Amino acid sequence: MQTRLVLLGAGKIGEAILNLLSHTGDYAITVADADPERLAQVDRMAFAGVTTRLADVADPAVLATLIDGHDVTLSACPYFLTPAIAAAARAAGSHYFDLTEDVGSTRIVKQLAADADTAFVPQCGLAPGFISIVANDLASRFDSLRDVQMRVGALPTYPSNALKYNLTWSTDGLINEYCNSCEAIVDGQLRETSPLEEIEHFSLDGIDYEAFNTSGGLGTLCDSLAGKVANLNYKTVRYPGHRDIVKMLVRDLQLGQPERRHILKEVLEASIPITRQDVVLVFVSVCGMRGGRLEQESYAKKIYSQTVNGELMSAIQLTTAAGICAMVDLLVHGSLPQRGLVRQEDTPLASFLENRFGRHYA
Repeated sequence: MQTRLVLLGAGKIGEAILNLLSHTGDYAITVADADPERLAQVDRMAFAGVTTRLADVADPAVLATLIDGHDVTLSACPYFLTPAIAAAARAAGSHYFDLTEDVGSTRIVKQLAADADTAFVPQCGLAPGFISIVANDLASRFDSLRDVQMRVGALPTYPSNALKYNLTWSTDGLINEYCNSCEAIVDGQLRETSPLEEIEHFSLDGIDYEAFNTSGGLGTLCDSLAGKVANLNYKTVRYPGHRDIVKMLVRDLQLGQPERRHILKEVLEASIPITRQDVVLVFVSVCGMRGGRLEQESYAKKIYSQTVNGELMSAIQLTTAAGICAMVDLLVHGSLPQRGLVRQEDTPLASFLENRFGRHYA
């Protein structure tokens, strides 16, 4: 019997999700978007078992009608629509999944999940998402923890502009990460830290990178590891020089102010091309006590763009879509809790990588 799933949002990540889910034959999918051009693109791709609906998903009445009768609601919409979509999923008795990195929106999802009869699984994808599963797996191997450091970057394979960057996913989400406050645990205390700060430089496989604070990548790990770790932080990885230019735009030119972020979005989307030739870098390092000794263990992985089911997917499309599809699949097959809040780090890394979608990370 097919699982009835409604996907809200038919953008770059939405297309990748449809590619992965539709080829299994296990899901009957309705995809909704307010942009007719996006839906026309989905129709041209002729995914099996997929029905398109032109709809304003920002309208609560429309949302209620769309979600009704679906077992699973999957949001690939901008973060500011998250609270309304999650509330509509709860009212319809539908399991809820999203990709948001936004801390404020996720707090609302947690509240909705508190006594819900269905599962609420926010912040699926890469970071937050898979990175938390890896970090928790490494941390579980220690008797006590000192430092947990998480680094993720989605980078062009062939950088060709001053930013050494290409757009690979949601521009709204990117700006959100660069402008909003970050969470961290410092000396055992939960702290808010500033985005674009605490820059560091490192090399991997002979390539130089920089990493700096960005918002949202920790997901719920601050809650899960509170009282268990001295220092926990997340930073985004870029090629050297990127942070300084972004900081000039966001801080010096004041384009990070909420009322001016639309200008920054227009500038980025008009100037920085999209690419499907990219690489996702995942690096986690954990330091702590094990067997009476101070030890460190790390996880490093590079994932490149590749052709899946006949379609070329960028690395960030593939990793983000594979992350949320794996979590949906695990829930449908009874491997995740069926009600309340489900944190990413509650999923065993081995179970995730064994999943037919999670294997794209393996």
